[in-house]
Amino acid sequence: MSAALKGVKVLDLSRVLAGPWATMTLGDLGADVLKIEQPGTGDDTRTWMPPAVEGVSTYYLGANRNKKSVAIDIGKPEGREIIIELAKQSDILIENFRPASLKKFKLTYEDLKEINPRLIFCSISGYGRGHEFEERPGYDFIIQAESGFMSITGEQEGQPMRLGVAFIDLISGMNAVQAILAALYMRERTGEGQWLDISLTDSAQFMLANVASGHLNTGNEAKRYGNAHPSIVPYQLFDTVDGRIALAVGNDEQFRRFCGILGRSELATDARFATNRGRTENRTVLLPILEDAIRERPLAEFLAQLRAVGVPAGELRTVSQAFNSDIAKIRETVVSVPSERIGTFRSVRSPLRMSKSPFNPPSIPPEVGEHTEVVLKAELGFSDEKIDQLRTAGAIACWNSAQRE
Repeated sequence: MSAALKGVKVLDLSRVLAGPWATMTLGDLGADVLKIEQPGTGDDTRTWMPPAVEGVSTYYLGANRNKKSVAIDIGKPEGREIIIELAKQSDILIENFRPASLKKFKLTYEDLKEINPRLIFCSISGYGRGHEFEERPGYDFIIQAESGFMSITGEQEGQPMRLGVAFIDLISGMNAVQAILAALYMRERTGEGQWLDISLTDSAQFMLANVASGHLNTGNEAKRYGNAHPSIVPYQLFDTVDGRIALAVGNDEQFRRFCGILGRSELATDARFATNRGRTENRTVLLPILEDAIRERPLAEFLAQLRAVGVPAGELRTVSQAFNSDIAKIRETVVSVPSERIGTFRSVRSPLRMSKSPFNPPSIPPEVGEHTEVVLKAELGFSDEKIDQLRTAGAIACWNSAQRE
């Protein structure tokens, strides 16, 4: 058995999160990913700290396993030529440059498809390409604000809030992977690659899901409900004697069972609360009753009782508690490999678990230019003399050579 994408070559010209998240996923699936970085500085996230371990940004570590770093200055003619040579033999290219920069370097899809018609060229941007906003930089926080997500996140009477991770970047990276896999499948039929236009704005508004559907089909403005749900009750956090519990009572039968465990069976037959619509419309009456009753219950005992009758419930955990939970241990969520620089590199196992395409242990996110020499020799047949000339010209940087000096 081999990894699903073994033999697929990815040229990664992206940086920060959406693009690197996509290429890390492709690397997890077995693709050979060449991460092209600016000599010296590398990916922006290398400087995003704290937190850091032994001087290495954990933000960078979180999105760059299973890659080889090749340090090339695309601004120099020699550097651009190396990119072109690598693109000739690549299956996939991912970039998040501004269009003007790609045109300046003559590295657009139109340029590269002439030398490699099978190339799948994926552009990730804030607002998409081919219109007046294409040059506008896109950042997750800005898109969360502009897309409507922040307006529906936060307490009802509080300020709009962003989600605690850059989830629109992450979703855009996942969308890029979906489109790339579909394009690879289509290439098997047509023999041709194609251009993929993935935008953070598109990803964000698509992810509004039921909120988008509610607005588009009723015209009503969506509201914030804190941890509650606009269409399901009870569906939120509650205080217990010794902790907080998350409840998601999704149908009337679950509510009946929930009320039995709570010792308030009469609530399930009350005309105001017997149906989910009734509970939602009368939430201001029902929720205080539930809050008072739940506040008297010990967390562990209450959870066990609810789970025994199939009512969805869970305890509120910190990040450390989540990674030390029973389910995280059962699923072997955390993977570790030795690292010379930081001792042990720990990361989250890929959620894409496939019975006939296993993953290898993750490789450590590389140093800037760590693989420049080996890639230029193995992929393009460059000699030591040519590599030295390119280094002297500033077109490339070789981490291993720098370490020897």
